[in-house]
Amino acid sequence: MSRSPNDRPMHPADLPPPTLVQDQAGLRGLLLELDRAHDVAVDTEGDSLYSYRESVCLIQVTANERDWLVDPLGGLDLARLGDVMADPRKRKVFHDGEYDVLSLKRDHGFQFRNLFDTRVAAATLGSKTPGLATVLLERFGIALDKSMQRSDWGQRPLTEKQIRYARLDTHFLIPLMDEQIPELARTDRAVVVDTECRRLEALELPDHSFDPDEWSRIKGARALPPSERQILRELFILRDGLAREANEPPFRVVNNETLIALSLSKPRSSHAFRDVQGFSPRQARKFGDLVLAAVARGLALGPIQRFPYLESREGTDDFDEEQIELHERLKSVRKTFAEQAGIDSAYVLNRHVLRRIALEKPLDIASLARVAGIDPWQVERLGTRLVEAVARFESDRSAGLLELTQRRRRS
Repeated sequence: MSRSPNDRPMHPADLPPPTLVQDQAGLRGLLLELDRAHDVAVDTEGDSLYSYRESVCLIQVTANERDWLVDPLGGLDLARLGDVMADPRKRKVFHDGEYDVLSLKRDHGFQFRNLFDTRVAAATLGSKTPGLATVLLERFGIALDKSMQRSDWGQRPLTEKQIRYARLDTHFLIPLMDEQIPELARTDRAVVVDTECRRLEALELPDHSFDPDEWSRIKGARALPPSERQILRELFILRDGLAREANEPPFRVVNNETLIALSLSKPRSSHAFRDVQGFSPRQARKFGDLVLAAVARGLALGPIQRFPYLESREGTDDFDEEQIELHERLKSVRKTFAEQAGIDSAYVLNRHVLRRIALEKPLDIASLARVAGIDPWQVERLGTRLVEAVARFESDRSAGLLELTQRRRRS
């Protein structure tokens, strides 16, 4: 049962303790309560800062004003909880839920229907700082303690401070949603949130397998001379192997800044480690010989003259110059509309749809409406601007003006 927007949530200090779900009996009790709930707030905590392959270490659930902390590390059968997540009759409320959705899909095979994201709603309503702590402070005058954000959630037992922190990540989401929904309706923006939430439901798991060419994404890598690039690549591969063996995230083995420093200094002996900023005596004792061997391999393999091909986040690496030009113009249209509406541009039109428009070049509204992934509201509110941008692009290209535009961008 949702609150009336006129009701104010209880202060954190006045809340009863949450229920820890650590066995099947406790899980059955939670599921019985969820059977009676229409709205279910959900969050997760993971151990990405403490393990090589992160996993979900805690699932927070709030329904009917009660809070549960589910321990997925205790061997629980969470299939029926997954059924709740997939049940279209029950609304699942997240705040910035992309990470949580992907984590629960990865670890437990959950699927999601009828999802609502309060961060998306806050950003769509014009918030420039839609993080949960800021939104709750502005809405309800509730200040969250975020000191446990970097906590080790894989440790057991959980501390009292961790428990207090975790339960607050979901406790206020339903009353927050209850305020946002009528505001979205009044401003005619509910459809924007709905489009993004359906995208979140359909997210597919990315490939997180190790790619040795990812060394080129490290800050500072592209400023290295060719010979040092090869050393960095060998050190990057070594670090991943060490991290996997120790079950630690790579940055805890050697951070990126130190990898760059090692690549530049090219140490040939253990004495040279003393001059490498960020490489500690402890690291030198543990795997210094392996680092020296990696540096020697890098030198022997020779310089890397050209950087490897890695797909860009926008997915435009396979575009030619004309397609890049049109893509930039479409992005400008999106940005202008987003700024005028006070909405995050990613919610106006996501990058996948933007890419398809640049490829298909629709010159009329009917053609635009057939682009996969575009929603009717986007066609209605943004369609004329988009097809006009495509038409201007084609006109400039025919008149020979496009090359000048591209030349200006390259200069």
